[in-house]
Amino acid sequence: MTTARDARRLAGRHRSWPWCRHCSGIALDLGSARTRAWTSGRRMILDVPTVTFPGGGATYPIQRGAIVDTPGTSRMLDRLLGHRLPRPGRPLLILTTPVLGGVAYRAKARTAVEVLRPRTVLTVPTARAVAVAVDADLTRPLLVVDIGAHLTEVTLLADGGVVDARHTVLGTGDLDGHTPPALIADAIVAMVTGMLEQDRTPVTLDALRRGVLLAGGGALRPDITYRLAGRLHAPARPVPAPHTAAVRGAAQLLRRAHAHPSLPGMGVGPGSE
Repeated sequence: MTTARDARRLAGRHRSWPWCRHCSGIALDLGSARTRAWTSGRRMILDVPTVTFPGGGATYPIQRGAIVDTPGTSRMLDRLLGHRLPRPGRPLLILTTPVLGGVAYRAKARTAVEVLRPRTVLTVPTARAVAVAVDADLTRPLLVVDIGAHLTEVTLLADGGVVDARHTVLGTGDLDGHTPPALIADAIVAMVTGMLEQDRTPVTLDALRRGVLLAGGGALRPDITYRLAGRLHAPARPVPAPHTAAVRGAAQLLRRAHAHPSLPGMGVGPGSE
């Protein structure tokens, strides 16, 4: 059984992730630009472009945080993971999802991952997976900002659950001579400001005073993070290896699921929800 001390030790070693010789499981983070997966029994994260090649031409089955081509997503996952899974056997799969993806996203994702023959599909909001990856104290309010290639999310967690979330279909993949990094930082500030203005409790302000956790590839860009900290007048801390934080958090939850099959208090839910 995993103790709290063991969990903290594993989270602190951000270059590692849970490893189980005897359990079959997949942690999966589907991004618009990159798809990242971890399978039990392996010590490395698979990290590939989110692309498929029907008829010889490249197509992108996930765009701006939405699955636009479910069969294409299935083909990509089969190419990435199909040959890596033990047979026979059906893995437990934990999938990160955009906080505002909703039922429609989870339904399409569940259909897409059926190619991996999961016995159970559990979903976890990306922000919570990031918090788990760094062993954040979820008894206190927490703001998580995930800056992806084509989607940026701001999520407020309280008692480990999502209480508010905003997003913009803008990310680092959009940056060019006409779209400066400041535009992303300013969009994040606007979303946090909106949360503060609509929250009639001290929760959002308490979270902001604590500081913002930054994840996603954009957290590696100081031209975004420095401006963000200055505009928010609060610490803005990139998590270790921010581009893989979500899948590492999902892997932590996978390990807990194998240790505690009833999944109490994990903050994950069935993919059919």
